[in-house]
Amino acid sequence: MMRDYFDLSGKVALVTGGSRGLGYEIVKAYAAHGADVVIVSRKLESCETAAAEVRALGRRALPVACHVGQWNDIDALVEKAYTEFGRIDILVNNAGMSPLAPSSHETTEALFDKVMAVNFKGPFRLGSLVAARMAAGNGGVIINVSSTGALRPLPAVAPYCGSKAALNAMTESFVKEYGPKVRVNTLSAGPFLTDISKAWPPEAREHFPNAVGRPGRPEEIVTSALYLASPFSSFVSGGLVRCDGGIP
Repeated sequence: MMRDYFDLSGKVALVTGGSRGLGYEIVKAYAAHGADVVIVSRKLESCETAAAEVRALGRRALPVACHVGQWNDIDALVEKAYTEFGRIDILVNNAGMSPLAPSSHETTEALFDKVMAVNFKGPFRLGSLVAARMAAGNGGVIINVSSTGALRPLPAVAPYCGSKAALNAMTESFVKEYGPKVRVNTLSAGPFLTDISKAWPPEAREHFPNAVGRPGRPEEIVTSALYLASPFSSFVSGGLVRCDGGIP
């Protein structure tokens, strides 16, 4: 008998940065496999567009505008989600930013603080609030979407790489604090052809110095995200799953 190892029927997922890019692909995949979804990004209109697609699949959707770098916005987001659905079974901390600076010594304090707020402070606050409720209830899954920049840091983007390395460390810390009922894993994403790739040179959009020789297509994140969310990955916690095409 064939089994749907990615069946998420009856689950509620919250995905930050869920209206575009990798988050949007994850939202659609979770809904297609039975989950209701809270779709979060800064622009409500974009969230509502994605929510309409989720509802067309027969699932419930809650679009929420939220600046994940703002502590108070995170608190309000959690209250909205639990008021609407009563629980969160799967949290995907996907929202992030990777702005460029001319050099590290020319990076402004404002830029540094913004990167750390969106990439680490927000996921920390959201993850800790949801993990505490999961641990007090029926458990759940948290997926922190990180970057190969945390493992293979590049020049002039130390704040970005550092914020993602902090996210990796948070995964291991949360496992010890909120387990065993809460599983927490890192999904380490490599180069993907999302909106950010529009600023790349044409050659970089075709070829990349990884094992498969190219950047990823956004839909190629889906299987990894489904695997980590699925009950069939029940013995995977505190792990780091690389989805980067084999960056050396």
